[in-house]
Amino acid sequence: MAADAHAPTASEYIVHHLQHLQNIKQTSVIDFSVVNLDSVAVSFICGAISLFLLWLGARKATSGVPGRFQAAVEMLVEMVDNQAKANIKNAASRKVIAPLALTVFVWIFMMNAMDLLPVDLLPVLWQGVQGDSHAYLRVVPTADLSTTLGLSTAVLILCLFYSVKIKGLGGWSHELVTAPFGTSKNPVFALILGVINLLMQIIEYVAKTVSHGMRLFGNMYAGELVFCLIALMGGAAAMSLSGVLLPLGHIIAGSIWAIFHILIITLQAFIFMMLTLIYLGQAHEAH
Repeated sequence: MAADAHAPTASEYIVHHLQHLQNIKQTSVIDFSVVNLDSVAVSFICGAISLFLLWLGARKATSGVPGRFQAAVEMLVEMVDNQAKANIKNAASRKVIAPLALTVFVWIFMMNAMDLLPVDLLPVLWQGVQGDSHAYLRVVPTADLSTTLGLSTAVLILCLFYSVKIKGLGGWSHELVTAPFGTSKNPVFALILGVINLLMQIIEYVAKTVSHGMRLFGNMYAGELVFCLIALMGGAAAMSLSGVLLPLGHIIAGSIWAIFHILIITLQAFIFMMLTLIYLGQAHEAH
């Protein structure tokens, strides 16, 4: 990133990299009229690539000796299918949920993997296209809270859908006011317990949804921030003679963190997928 009058300070550099390309300027912490266009665009691109890879794996599948790509896809499908069978006992539901879980894993992995690109690569290219050295662009959708909470909210909607589908509207409604503390034959106590149970159920749904999205966001946001700090090490070399070895440290630290980050992006995609299966499995169970 270049500056018109002077090179940015470390704090200016990081703040600039944490700004989104938005449809309008955000004026408050919560503003639903603001759309992070970069997160939307990159999410769609990663989703298209994910679907293409899965389609390619299915298209090239053979009954003979599989190639490396087919073997990798088969291992991934088998892993997801085993996890789906362990959490979703309803075979009919599993026909929909297992492919959904596979798509979620691959899609989130692809979005997380955007963090492995050089931190200034796409932002600088975008600035060149825009002709503005201060143009904003963030390329890791899962480091955007609106993306991760959107995904977790979609999982919540699916949980509510399957709760009603499997238990019926009456059965699910009864569960809301009788679990986890049960009910009473006494009408007064039954009403009190019903209110408490309903509040506990609401808290559970909200807590699961928020933690589901925040876990992914927090890990990816921290990883993005570390890459920004490592990128600053190279720039610090130009500031003093004592910093001449910083480019070497920049390369070593960046390489080590990138290798470690491969584990993080894979693990976070797996955890999000597993929690999705667990929550959907709970929606099939009666208290």
